[in-house]
Amino acid sequence: MSYTEVPGIRVPIRMWTDPATVEGQAMQQLRNISSLPWLHGLAVMPDVHLGKGATVGSVIAMEGAVCPAAVGVDIGCGMSAVRTSLTAGDLPDDLSRLRSRIERTIPVGRGMHSDPVEPRRLHGFATAGWDDFWQRFDSIAPEVRWKRERAAQQMGTLGAGNHFLEVCLDETGSVWLMLHSGSRNIGKELAEHHMGVARALPHNQGLVDRDLAVFIADTPQMRAYRQDLFWAQEYAKNNRAVMMALFQDVVRREFPKANVAFDETISCHHNYVAEERYDGVELLVTRKGAIRAGSGDYGIIPGSMGTGSYIVRGLGNEAAFNSASHGAGRKMSRTAAKKRFTTEDLADQTSGVECRKDAGVVDEIPGAYKNIEKVIEQQRDLVEVVAQLKQVVCVKG
Repeated sequence: MSYTEVPGIRVPIRMWTDPATVEGQAMQQLRNISSLPWLHGLAVMPDVHLGKGATVGSVIAMEGAVCPAAVGVDIGCGMSAVRTSLTAGDLPDDLSRLRSRIERTIPVGRGMHSDPVEPRRLHGFATAGWDDFWQRFDSIAPEVRWKRERAAQQMGTLGAGNHFLEVCLDETGSVWLMLHSGSRNIGKELAEHHMGVARALPHNQGLVDRDLAVFIADTPQMRAYRQDLFWAQEYAKNNRAVMMALFQDVVRREFPKANVAFDETISCHHNYVAEERYDGVELLVTRKGAIRAGSGDYGIIPGSMGTGSYIVRGLGNEAAFNSASHGAGRKMSRTAAKKRFTTEDLADQTSGVECRKDAGVVDEIPGAYKNIEKVIEQQRDLVEVVAQLKQVVCVKG
């Protein structure tokens, strides 16, 4: 579908979904965003739903300003996926041992490595820039610097919530590895620090929603946030890269006779800020639950823990600021999902997937998410599908 334009306060809201299907609170969030004086444009993806700070599934293009709460607390959260040389026929009928090995190797939930992972010991890991990255830690906000040890131990860990590690099959039977994670606690600490700074600034006092407080170009607060933001986005990218290297090592050990090879990894942020140019204007583009989908850009759009995912290639639609959805999107809150569904429902909806089926992950049940096929169909002018994946193993925090 092409987009529907809905009137906003200062700019129109371009929506790649039927506005009538979007919850009222989310629509109000979008109208609030559209009132910001610095806003150049606002695009809304088909996985749109109510979020903290700003609407999930929104692309917020601003001139000379950025909103830290719109980026959110999981700075740089995103996806990575890689196709392996394994096929469905190489997998055993019982995948529980593979799942256990993944869980033993990569800490999940609030877990962390007892000692920081040494990337130089990881097979094929690109270590260029690694030392410089950690040296720049000493320049981040002083209020957060004491978290260095934890940040180092959490590098290469999954986290909780909707983060996951998966073994998947595509339509041809090829085995893929996929994961979803971000900047862990250090990203959260940096985000919350800067959100507090932004809320106190005089130019933000008259905003309709204090969560939309911004930093303005050429101010010390903006310079400090940009430095920490881009460092945290790099942390998230490195976190996924370390996890993927550990994941690949698990697969090599599990299938020693297969001499497993891996294609080039696809990786994309979906909670981040990028400097991009549209309409002849230099803008700061915040993708809050959206991926970049410039012409030829590869991306990953996951569904839920029982419905599969899509590898896509961007079509470069500038009306959407070269963006696409970051997933299926929730259709109900975690609290609502826990009230509505049981562990029996979870077991039924994840049939055929080696995964947790206990009360701790009921809020991640496929029934709490929108239909991923419909979400893909609504953005056929934003991306083309390269591969459709279905998970056979799913590890949750």
